Amino acid sequence: MSITLAAVTTQFLERQGLAKSTQRSYELTLLPLLQLYGRWPIEIMDRLTFEDYLNSLTHLSYTTHRRHQAIIQSLLNFALEAGYLKSNPIARLKQRKPEYAKNEHSSDQIIRYLTPKQLKMLYQVTVADYRMSALIYLLHRSGARISEVLALDIEAVDLEERKFQVIGKGNKCRWCFFSPDAAQALATYVRTYRHSSDSALFTAENRFSGQITRMCNVN
Repeated sequence: MSITLAAVTTQFLERQGLAKSTQRSYELTLLPLLQLYGRWPIEIMDRLTFEDYLNSLTHLSYTTHRRHQAIIQSLLNFALEAGYLKSNPIARLKQRKPEYAKNEHSSDQIIRYLTPKQLKMLYQVTVADYRMSALIYLLHRSGARISEVLALDIEAVDLEERKFQVIGKGNKCRWCFFSPDAAQALATYVRTYRHSSDSALFTAENRFSGQITRMCNVN
């Protein structure tokens, strides 16, 4: 006996163990699909139908799009287990990738850049803090990640050639080069502030114990 997509969805949402908040979230996600295909017998809905529907959701971010696909996948798995389908029509369907033209990235965070005015202000407020000033210059001028810069030892930095080598993602080594003004800020910091008792380029002193350690993101 045929059963509609709407009827299967009702069973899917009313199953035991589903939290009210999750149920409501699933309802809102599946409502647009049901508006289009709710009266269709679920057994006639093929992979192309679901692909066309998912491809039409161009207004969604890629993470929200993936969530919609995952919920539909769960609904169809439920239908399969209940005997309404012989197979899941969207099994192993690839998820949408981030679209860089929309500022989408794998972390789902929009990359933002400081304006020239903001950079100028940042340099101005750190000018009296030699360590922070050197760190800001090095990050800005070299393009290295903060974790990479804070992992540097003093011996790893060539002030004359204005370069250093880091180990980035995938355990790959790469050279980073920095500008003369960054080299000057770094030299001033090394000469006046850096603690020579530690091998780290950027050092920090514990305010309670006086112990000298490598600077970390929370220092």
